[in-house]
Amino acid sequence: MAVWPFAIGYLNLPINQLTGVLLGAALYFLLFFLVPLIEKKPIILFFVLCTNILIATGILFPYSGEFSPFLLLILSLLIAEGFYRLPLRYSIANGALAVIGLWISALYSNLGLFIDFYIVIYTIFLFMALIHYKKTKDQLMDVEARYEAILGEYRDVKRRAVSEEELARQEERVLIAHEIHDSVGHKLTALIMQLEMFRLQISEDHKERVESLKELASGSLDETRRAVKSLKANDTGGLPGILRLIRKLELENMMHIHFSVKYGAFSAPLTGEQSFAIYRSVQEALTNIMKHSDTKEAEITFEAPGGSIFRFEIKNPISETGNYQEGFGLSQMRQRLEKHNGGLKVYQTEGQFIVSGFIKIK
Repeated sequence: MAVWPFAIGYLNLPINQLTGVLLGAALYFLLFFLVPLIEKKPIILFFVLCTNILIATGILFPYSGEFSPFLLLILSLLIAEGFYRLPLRYSIANGALAVIGLWISALYSNLGLFIDFYIVIYTIFLFMALIHYKKTKDQLMDVEARYEAILGEYRDVKRRAVSEEELARQEERVLIAHEIHDSVGHKLTALIMQLEMFRLQISEDHKERVESLKELASGSLDETRRAVKSLKANDTGGLPGILRLIRKLELENMMHIHFSVKYGAFSAPLTGEQSFAIYRSVQEALTNIMKHSDTKEAEITFEAPGGSIFRFEIKNPISETGNYQEGFGLSQMRQRLEKHNGGLKVYQTEGQFIVSGFIKIK
């Protein structure tokens, strides 16, 4: 914009002849400001820059024999613009057109041989510098892209490790809590009952001692129950916990997941083991989508009809329907759900692959 007023002034044309020049300059700037909008379309961008080269050469052509030095600046800017925004082969073609226009203008002007030689040397050095810049820029962009990919992979692995570690801790807490409740708790309860029966059968002299033993056993049972309650305090149970874990999975794998929660699902009294079984099943279905589906999109529906079962359904759009084989992941999913008195159904419809499962609510 700073160069063009000087270039038009350098022509020293009368007012009545400036109309065509100003219209040409207006068209030049119209196309020039369109460049950022079409940057991702190299062929269209190439033709726009070539058109600007022709416009600039036509406006500042030495019709009277007076060469305009501003043509050299404008064409240099257009050549640089091409090398900055276009692939290398388009950049060279764009620069070659500008050089041809510059040399024709120089030959038709009244410049001396020394100035013509200077323009040739200038264009050669300009091309060498811009080609070197282009290769360096491409290498730098490739290194930055690799770095971003490695950094993204590192963050993904780190998030996955933290998530898996948290899941492992929660599963371990649930297993320990159930083990304590089922073994120690039941044995202490049986011991208290036997002490009570024994107290009723002995004489009054020993009843006080047996009563103290019974109180000790009762205190131990209360301590055990508090320990189990503490282990389950951080347990991720119910639909809110499942949704939180799936949201993490969605962020890590860059998927688009649409949730549909129907009546009764949020208030369903799922245990920790049931919640993990549902989460693992949904995780396996989403992993299959990531591996085998062209569209990284899924629709998940949760519902608890009648409050007796908790049901989930994962739908994935597919472009082609065909035969599928139930692999290790789906068979493990089926076994996990059947362990909790549930089941799994996998089928295809026209345009959708559907995984549906349920668990009976205790």
